Amino acid sequence: MSEATTIDGINYGPLAVLDGVWEGNKGVDRAPEPDGEERNPYYETITFKVAGDVTNAEKQTLSIVRYHQVVTRKSNDEVFHDQMGYWLWDPADDTIVETFIIPRGVAVVAGGKLAEPADLSQELVFEVAANVDSQEFGISQAAFMFQQAKTTGFTHTLKVTGDEMRYTQSTFLDIYDKKHYDHSDVNTLHRVS
Repeated sequence: MSEATTIDGINYGPLAVLDGVWEGNKGVDRAPEPDGEERNPYYETITFKVAGDVTNAEKQTLSIVRYHQVVTRKSNDEVFHDQMGYWLWDPADDTIVETFIIPRGVAVVAGGKLAEPADLSQELVFEVAANVDSQEFGISQAAFMFQQAKTTGFTHTLKVTGDEMRYTQSTFLDIYDKKHYDHSDVNTLHRVS
């Protein structure tokens, strides 16, 4: 990739395109309810900050971008989702990993391979997935969540072109007698700084 992927002497590779503050007001959240589902239009801010690199077991070096996502319902201007996490990139094999925590007692390590475009002016697609039964990319959750609102799977696709980011995300849940319910979120954001 080009020199534009190096920040403060660290090669962030594809993660460099995430750096900055992104805002979007076209989000739609489809969530389960005991008697059906609800759809919530939302707006959000996601702040991505380059965070250096780390070496694991003296064999793997990962570039790190930290993020904080705050999602607010349009109907009442209340925050209904607050998430902190990291995007990681392993240049040795173009593995990308998203790790995050949700203050409901859920932690996710999702991963995938990156197919890079020839240059950063083209659309860059990040696709990761996790499964509750996976040893490699898995989900951990507190006892209450495991018993009452178990997360069984997770998929996330980010598509970045210049200063525009589109995403689709599915969190699969066993909740309210629904099995593998697709709790989904979609939005389009623009870099504002």
